[in-house]
Amino acid sequence: MRIPFETVKAELKRVMMEAGLSEEQAEICAQTHAESSCDGVYSHGVNRVPRFIRYIRKGWVNINGKPELIKASGCLENYDGNLGIGIINAKLSMNRACELAEKYGIGVVCLRNTTHWMRGGTYAWDAAKKGYMAICWTNTESAMPAWGAKTPSVGNNPFCIGIPSKKHDPLVLDMAMSQYSYGKLQVLRLKGEQLPFPGGYDTEGNITSDPGEIEKTMRMFPMGYWKGSGMAIALNIAAAVLANGKATYALDKVGKGSCGECCQIFIAINPYIFSTEEEVEEIFEGTIKQLSEVERIDPDKPVTYPGQRTVRTRKYSIENGVEVDESIWKEIQSL
Repeated sequence: MRIPFETVKAELKRVMMEAGLSEEQAEICAQTHAESSCDGVYSHGVNRVPRFIRYIRKGWVNINGKPELIKASGCLENYDGNLGIGIINAKLSMNRACELAEKYGIGVVCLRNTTHWMRGGTYAWDAAKKGYMAICWTNTESAMPAWGAKTPSVGNNPFCIGIPSKKHDPLVLDMAMSQYSYGKLQVLRLKGEQLPFPGGYDTEGNITSDPGEIEKTMRMFPMGYWKGSGMAIALNIAAAVLANGKATYALDKVGKGSCGECCQIFIAINPYIFSTEEEVEEIFEGTIKQLSEVERIDPDKPVTYPGQRTVRTRKYSIENGVEVDESIWKEIQSL
């Protein structure tokens, strides 16, 4: 089913205010969740709201918690998120990283003891729209097996990069270290669809494209197999060290749901320190031209850079309504 964007946002805002958020908090969170679904990231948009409300009710999200500066060194700052609302903590952190980049050319904000930031790409988009390059990632509790293991032992640790352009839509890469995120598995399961490529193991130990089976076993493939496993481990340690917070093994013991007390890193960079605006646009133009001229596997499917299809989905959703799973929408309306 498709629902007008403003209707989706208004209903999400109502639910969040019912859960105790201030109007300002509810406005930011509802806008962000609605935008995620509008962009086609349903798993961390509307679909994630019921879980967010449950976490508030369980006390796993402190709606009064705000980032607290612990230590600063030049262009780097370290904050304690006080288990505040993940979206708001992350937006404040990326905004601060951009402010530091304005002063130093690069800004790094390291955040510990925060909660799920929902769609990680949101903050790369935010920075890119302001004209900054962005790199951000989070660690998580164990969500998939390390390469060679059967039981979950590493996080899927989403990683994002944003690159601005004044003539084109920003490049925004947003990916988990698993081949498919749990959110993607949920979306396809709700639609009754299979994964386009095998994504993990079923309960009998067979490789499968059935999202529901992979959800049961939690034996999903790391992205790029051993490479994704290695990246997940490295990103986890880097986040915990820089933020002086909890690594995956410690998050596993916390027991506060998905990403409770996690660490996140936000980096903003002025792209025009060593390159002129003209040179940046020339790089974009050359890349787009090269991708447009390659021989396609499917002639009807253009080869794009990360973020291009997101913009097309956003435009379609604004014109035709945001796609929402009917069962999820009914659950939200009942909250």
